[in-house]
Amino acid sequence: MGRRPKTTPDLEMLQGTLDMLILKSLISGPAHGHTIAQIIEHTSEDMLQVEQGSLYPALHRLEDRGWLSASWGQSENNRKAKFYSLTASGRKQLVIETNKWKQIIRAIGLVMGEV
Repeated sequence: MGRRPKTTPDLEMLQGTLDMLILKSLISGPAHGHTIAQIIEHTSEDMLQVEQGSLYPALHRLEDRGWLSASWGQSENNRKAKFYSLTASGRKQLVIETNKWKQIIRAIGLVMGEV
């Protein structure tokens, strides 16, 4: 997971964005940590790389806040894995985070003269 394609710039996620991306990646159903990271990386065309050192603390934080629930199951390679699911509260939080993100994008666009 720590690989970065040589042709992409070194991007850092804005603080708080990882939570939103995790919530969004679980909208279609439960997944374990490795799959969540792959979803984020794949849908960002590998521009966003999710490090385990950031991902798992974020998953635990979101679970503590009640936005995710977790249960143990078998991964696709028959290993024991913790699967995370979006809760009703997590769905509501995703809407809040998405609206905040849109406001930030608009504000930055205004400053950059793109809106």
